[in-house]
Amino acid sequence: MTIPDLPEPAFPDLESMLSRKFGKEIANYFSGSPLNRVSFLRTDHSFLSAALKHSTTSFLVFNNLNPLAKDPSNLEYLSYADVRPLIGEDPYSKSEEQLVSEYNSTVTVPQLLFLGLDERNKQGLTFNIYTGSPFFAVDVTPKGTIQSQAESLLQSLQSRGLRFLEGRIQAALPAQDAAIYAQARALLDWNARNPFCAQCGQPTMSINGGMKRTCPPKDMASLAGSVGGTVGATPTERPDCATRKGISNVCFPRTDPTVIMAVVSSDGKKVLIGRQKRWPPHWYSTLAGFVEPAESVEEAVRREVWEESGVRLGRVVIHSTQPWPYPANLMIGAVAQCIPGGEEIILNHDPELEDARWAEMEEIREALRVGTSGLGEPAQEGYREGNLRLPAGTAIANQLLTAVANGFTGEGPKI
Repeated sequence: MTIPDLPEPAFPDLESMLSRKFGKEIANYFSGSPLNRVSFLRTDHSFLSAALKHSTTSFLVFNNLNPLAKDPSNLEYLSYADVRPLIGEDPYSKSEEQLVSEYNSTVTVPQLLFLGLDERNKQGLTFNIYTGSPFFAVDVTPKGTIQSQAESLLQSLQSRGLRFLEGRIQAALPAQDAAIYAQARALLDWNARNPFCAQCGQPTMSINGGMKRTCPPKDMASLAGSVGGTVGATPTERPDCATRKGISNVCFPRTDPTVIMAVVSSDGKKVLIGRQKRWPPHWYSTLAGFVEPAESVEEAVRREVWEESGVRLGRVVIHSTQPWPYPANLMIGAVAQCIPGGEEIILNHDPELEDARWAEMEEIREALRVGTSGLGEPAQEGYREGNLRLPAGTAIANQLLTAVANGFTGEGPKI
């Protein structure tokens, strides 16, 4: 598989006091979206209606979280005419307040997300002072009361030679498409995982352009039990719910912070790497783990490294971050240095790793040159069987290892 280029950071050529002190910004794969999310317009249904039907609008559709594409490197965007049989003429024709008041839990509403405006297209939709091509995402998975419409759409797409990219990770897309895909997938996954209110257990509905979920006070369905029943003539008052009181009246998308770190020895000459049992032979990476509640990023880095490898760390510096839509992680990349005398590897605290070891900088550099790839994929030309394998450039682990191999911990520029 050809590894795509990484996205350009914001203002890559701009010189500033921060860039001179800390180096150029690093943008990782799945970041760098070309879209302006204009989040403050998500509640404006006059805007969403206009955006939905504009001639420059693009729809990225998903079936079971798999995106529609021509091939693994090229997404396929649909038009409003393509998706109208599924989503209806205008799901934003009524206000958000009115839609909440008419909620019916027995009716399946296709999950629709407003992603943002591509402001590079000056011929796109103009709304107030904002101009750009609108982008939406739609879940076209056949289910519930939209089963037949969704199946018809899938058959139509298949007849056009299109397909949905299966597989857990999509890492062959051009950087900007990858960022759009990541935003859409993470939000569709979150909506699908939260069909019920965490407080009262009743069904929730999507609002705010797909970016929030609310627990409606009434239901047009007769809810004798939990979900389902027959359609009633008048709304049924639902049980009292704490989410309808105060400021905590909606459910927001979840993002799980995760630390991932390149750990350098106390003398700066070696890097700590580890491997899991399920990985192919000779394949290693940096260590990683979730940030726990009431824990700083720096504390999480030190704790995870000690728990997984027994190594004890001193200074921790944040390097860069990477959104990871599987399902909704924010990878916080760090570079950390071992304290003198803290380099002994002990694997019996947490049995997560099969092995951890210290690698010389030259071994890391050689692996970065010819030994990187996606998990289980072949290495580059020049790789010698039995040598170290490392993650591809689309993984933040690769960028962290590249940074320390190129002198991040030295006296010069940090990146």
